[in-house]
Amino acid sequence: MKGIAGESGETSNEATPVNSNINGVAILEFILRFLAAGGTLGSAMAMGTTEETVPLFPQSILLNAKYSDLPMFTFFVIANSVACAYLVFSLPLSFYHIIRRAAKHSRIVLVTFDTAMLGLVTAGASAATSIVYLAHKGNVNANWLSICQQLDSFCERTSGSLISSFASAFLLMLIIISSAIAISLS
Repeated sequence: MKGIAGESGETSNEATPVNSNINGVAILEFILRFLAAGGTLGSAMAMGTTEETVPLFPQSILLNAKYSDLPMFTFFVIANSVACAYLVFSLPLSFYHIIRRAAKHSRIVLVTFDTAMLGLVTAGASAATSIVYLAHKGNVNANWLSICQQLDSFCERTSGSLISSFASAFLLMLIIISSAIAISLS
């Protein structure tokens, strides 16, 4: 058994401070990745199941709103679903980084895909945000009326879904930063 020679000539099997730092960063990255996967899943599910029907006039006309009526919401659901699938499939590799601390090349691959997923989630959330803003405020210049007075449940669910998606984007930023730290330590 080969160890590190100490000052007195004895061998030691203690982890170096750099290795324990890498291990802590790898554990943090795994936890953040798990939380981001849950956030994107919850966001996609909340938006994908959003639908509300209300009578507009004394029960003669029904106003129906669902996420699939707007392409931006559909893109939002797809973007968050793709990001969630990627994050779930990257969990085993992230767990491998806890065990194998010096896996530098696979970390670089993950950082590349994490950055792409950050862009995808941010693009989907930004597109949906513009529609949610119009639903809440309307636009007098374009003659678009606010619909949230009539469809309050629809607006609450879409707004909550956006909050979850932006939180997941923030977690993805933290994942990228922690991966960069782990790469620099290895």
